[in-house]
Order: sequence, then structure tokens, then C-alpha cells
Amino acid sequence: MKAGIVSYGIYIPMYRITAREIAKIWGKDPKEIENGLLIKEKSVPGIDEDTVTISVEAARNCIKRVRVDPSEIGAIFVGSESHPYAVKPTATIVGEAIGATPEMTAADYEFACKAGTAGIQTSLGLVNSGMIKYGLAIGADTAQGAPGDPLEYSASAGGAAFLIGSKDKIAEVLDTYSFTTDTPDFWRREGKAYPRHAGRFTGAPAYFKHIISASRGIMERNSIEPKEIDYVVFHQPNGKFPMRAAKLLGFEKEQYLPGIVVTQIGNTYSASSLIGLSAVLDVCNGGEKVLLTSFGSGAGSDSFLLEVTDKIVEIKDKAPKFSEFIRRKKYLSYGEYLKLSGKIKLS
Repeated sequence: MKAGIVSYGIYIPMYRITAREIAKIWGKDPKEIENGLLIKEKSVPGIDEDTVTISVEAARNCIKRVRVDPSEIGAIFVGSESHPYAVKPTATIVGEAIGATPEMTAADYEFACKAGTAGIQTSLGLVNSGMIKYGLAIGADTAQGAPGDPLEYSASAGGAAFLIGSKDKIAEVLDTYSFTTDTPDFWRREGKAYPRHAGRFTGAPAYFKHIISASRGIMERNSIEPKEIDYVVFHQPNGKFPMRAAKLLGFEKEQYLPGIVVTQIGNTYSASSLIGLSAVLDVCNGGEKVLLTSFGSGAGSDSFLLEVTDKIVEIKDKAPKFSEFIRRKKYLSYGEYLKLSGKIKLS
């Protein structure tokens, strides 16, 4: 492939609520929750933040890192399952905010937590075909979990944006591979405030089958062994799942821990694996091979085999890194969390 990653940027809201605070309200054992999910706290969107504002901030941080005129961006795709409008695209608002309109195409994607990587694949195809010079793919969410539901401990907010192009790449995309089936592990009906999940489908038939199949598929097609990969990043619904998947595939702690972000910010859904990739890029210096595999309920996984270039050193310090967003936080009480997350409805 001639197309690759030219830049990246993330945004994570400053507000946090701890798993202990939520557990206290529902009479649960805080240690049992923390040890079961390996999540200490999660990010919460502010009263004036949604998928649009998070996407715009991530896109702006992405553009900060490079000398690219936004008017050269020929396509913007925003993957999310929490678009604020049922009928009106998020992508057009992002395009207007960063100065990419009007000569561009735009679309909103939805495939649970892998819609952002679907946008990357589309952008790669458009750049490789010569139809556009740059494509911007974003994964962003303000995820919801019903009060008292296990999802409430993990569903969080954040976004990641990746600029795709063929020049001055910080990462070559050596290959991409997808694995998809119709597996009903998680869904939300039109008009419903909160998603539902089928517990017995969540683990082996959904997450592990797709993550492992896609990851093995791309490694076998490229005749590459786990030991030849420097970093691996998976979708992170909790802390245990990606670590277990990595071990099943033969990866060691030093390969997967740098990309584990869920323990500190929760599951940002469409941004989850992409923020993990951003955290890995933050510590790369060029020459590293990275395996990224997303997962979206319903169900499917997109895998990418990347090789980081020396260009990463020139740009990674020009916008806030994951570690900086982690230090910028304010803790909420459960009542404040209910207010900011819109769980309290006024009649």
C-alpha cells in the first residue's frame, strides 16, 4: 500500500468517575469490580461535550502535528454509536470546523466499536485509488450504560483522529484484514437510551473469536510471528479481555501493556483501539512494527499491520499525548456524573 498514517490526534474529556464511586451507590464490592474489570476510573463528557465536539478536538490535534492544509482533505469519516443527530451527519460539522469544506466527501459510520477503523480502511482505499489526497478517519463516542448495569463501570468518552495520505507518513500500512459475522452480542434499538447485551455471546463467540481470527489472519497472510511485532493493540471493553487475547496469540506484557488505556479512561467504544494505538505511537521512534485489531459488536474486527517510520519523532510532540490527557482530570461524585451524562431527565 502507498497510503499510510500521516498524523494522529486524540481528545479525552477531563471529568472522571471512579469504579469505587459507582460501586458504592449500587452496594457492590469496589475491589471485586476493579479486579473483575481492571478499570479504576472512566472519562465522562462535560455538559457541553458530545461526539461532535470530541471529534472536532481530536481532528484539530491531528492537524496540529503536520503541515497539511485542511482544504486538501478530500474525505472525512466519523465512526460512532453516539452521533448526536439521528438525521444529520457529524462528519460535515467536523469538516466545517477544521476548514476542510466544501470540496470533500463525508459520511458517518456505525459498527459498534469498530466504526473508526472502518473509516481508516475507506480512507486508505480512496487515497490508494488517487481519488483524494488525504482522508480523515475519526472514532469517537460518549458511550452510555444504564444505571446499575455492568456497562456503567466502563462506558466512557473520547475520540481519536487519523490523517491518511501517501506522503510524509509516520506509519506505513503494510496490510489490513477484516473478519465479520452476524453475532448478536450487543445492540440498541432505535429510540432506546441504553444498549442491551447478551452475556453468553459477549466473550468467546464475539470478542475473542473475531479479535483472534482477524489477528491470526493478517499475521498468517504476511508470514509474521508474534515475536516479530513490537506492539499489539486490541479493542478494550475492559482490562481483562485484551490482555487475555494477547496472551492467547502469544504476545508478552511488553508488547501489549503500552497500548492498554481502558484501565485509566474506560471503554471509549469507537475510539478505544485507536486511542490505544495513539498511546503506542507516543512512545515509538521509528522502525517498530505494530498490530492493531479493533472489534465491533454485531460482530467484526479490522486488523492493521503497521510499520512506524522515523517521521514519528518529528511530529509526536506537537499535540497533546495520551499521558497529558491522563494528567488533566477532575473527579465527580455520582450525582454530578448523572447530571453531566444526561441520566437525569427533566419532565
